[in-house]
Amino acid sequence: MQDQPGQGGGDTSGPQGAEQPAGPFFASPDSTPYGVPPSGDAPAGGDTRAYDSPFFGSSPGAPPYGGDIPPSPYGGDIPSSSYGGDIPPPRNAFGMGPGWAPPPAGPPAGQAVAARRGPGTGLLIVLAVVIALAASLFGSVGTYLLTRSSDGTNPSYSLGPPPNGTSNRAPDSVAGVAARVLPSVVSLEVGNGTSADGATGSGFLIKDGYVVTNNHVVAMAARGGEIRIQFHNRKTTTGRIVGRDPGSDLAVVKPEETFGTPEITLGNSDQVVVGDPVIAVGSPLGLSGTVTTGIVSSLNRPVIAGDEGGTSEEPAYISAIQTDAAINPGNSGGPLVNGKGEVVGVNSAIATLSRSLNSQSGSIGLGFAIPVNQARRVAQELVTDGKAKRPKIGIVLDRNYKGQGVRIASEPAEGRQPIDANGPAAKAGLKPGDVILEIDGLRLQDGNELIALIRSKAPGAKINLRYERAGQERSATLTVMADDTPAPTPS
Repeated sequence: MQDQPGQGGGDTSGPQGAEQPAGPFFASPDSTPYGVPPSGDAPAGGDTRAYDSPFFGSSPGAPPYGGDIPPSPYGGDIPSSSYGGDIPPPRNAFGMGPGWAPPPAGPPAGQAVAARRGPGTGLLIVLAVVIALAASLFGSVGTYLLTRSSDGTNPSYSLGPPPNGTSNRAPDSVAGVAARVLPSVVSLEVGNGTSADGATGSGFLIKDGYVVTNNHVVAMAARGGEIRIQFHNRKTTTGRIVGRDPGSDLAVVKPEETFGTPEITLGNSDQVVVGDPVIAVGSPLGLSGTVTTGIVSSLNRPVIAGDEGGTSEEPAYISAIQTDAAINPGNSGGPLVNGKGEVVGVNSAIATLSRSLNSQSGSIGLGFAIPVNQARRVAQELVTDGKAKRPKIGIVLDRNYKGQGVRIASEPAEGRQPIDANGPAAKAGLKPGDVILEIDGLRLQDGNELIALIRSKAPGAKINLRYERAGQERSATLTVMADDTPAPTPS
């Protein structure tokens, strides 16, 4: 019989002559497959221990199968008497005939085989976190679905407690300034006792418990009305007029009781510039303790204010501080303060779309305040003398002049000469018909502006003029004097 590659009794090398590995299906170089000894070497007496294999188990007794053992497929004859019968092929055995391929070759010698690694620790942690979050989300959704009601209410709903914090504010903040100023600001209600109509306004406490306010707020009380003053602590008392000046729209009132209210700090309006932040404090529309903010919009704005009661009192000419802080009816007489909490103006008038002042229209961002330097002087004079001095330069204006600047009248008017003899203008060399162009570098637009600027000066103050005579410009310096007798036409 010719030897076949891979069969017992022949060459045991593979197709390339490599040794076949030993195992349950392959014959080792020293033995035949399944541990069967070469033909004719089977042990006598039926001892099958030499034929132990993964498929045939050991049986020290009688042959396990009984019957004849078929010839060995590997080239050696095994006596059938050793087994007592035929040996069936092993169960689930693979075919091993001609052409059967060898097993895959192992790795080259000396080369390590990398072990398969499982998922890393980091990946396991990430997976655990994701699973925990998903479980929490599903739990929350499940809880919501189980507890929600059809009308949208949720018994377990909560917005949590308010955040902890402090109410302290910087001293130079709006809140810090308001905290210092508000206790010194009061509300005033004035009635005449016979009419349901009355006036309301604001004021602020100065030295020795006096209250500064607008004349048009308390004018009704001068004709027999009553003044009631409410302080920041909501305590009320009555007050009486100490003095008032219709020409500057300022008045001073003395409360019967101040309830320990602190006085306010007065500033310097000459240091105010356009763009400065300011705060208006008062009782607009009767809403006491109201604070509004803005900036100084303009300076030396000529404003004419009057008595709200419509009496025959003379109008007030104010060279005002203009602000865009909201000022409404009821703010009149209240303080306009700077970023330090110092009073720089007394709120007096507002402008409306109809271009009227002191009407009941709301704020449109055009409010006007009397400069505090003027208010300081007038209040002091009212407390000391009961009346205020009237600044003047001793001229009568030509109201029909429409040109540039302001012209002095050429003829006597209303019983007065165009220029008062021995008055400031006469002493400075001015003559009837001269046109005043500037005061202290400010170009004049009309006569009202000139009057307002003169009223804002203190008696004894010096002013510089530029005027025109016969087509030539000239300059002069004059000293403002006081007129103790109020005149219906300011000069």
